[in-house]
Amino acid sequence: MEEERAVRIVETLRARNVFAHVKLPQAGITQYGIRVTLSDGREAIWDNDGTAGLEAQIMRNGILVGFVPSIPESENFGDGQIIEAIATADYDRPVGRSRPTAARPTVPNRPPAPVSLAQRLRSGFRN
Repeated sequence: MEEERAVRIVETLRARNVFAHVKLPQAGITQYGIRVTLSDGREAIWDNDGTAGLEAQIMRNGILVGFVPSIPESENFGDGQIIEAIATADYDRPVGRSRPTAARPTVPNRPPAPVSLAQRLRSGFRN
């Protein structure tokens, strides 16, 4: 993203009490990004890798500890949609989520494992 757009988005995020900063381009990349400081010492780096879609890497002490995968059709997002995606992202999962997804089909339950003799004896001594 361009520097002017990154500055606008950061200012709006800060107004929403999101600890955001403009992330300067890395060597060989001309794209600016947005760095969000999380309360537990991690950082989310949004859109700093030169790809078209909006995505984030979650870092702790320079080590990748999670990510928010590319949001479908985010290459066409306006500032408001980018701000909403960053402000409402779920950073607490190894693979963060940008928005709710449809429920996955459930796997049929397996029958319980047979109970061993030791388990039967232990359960017999309890109330």
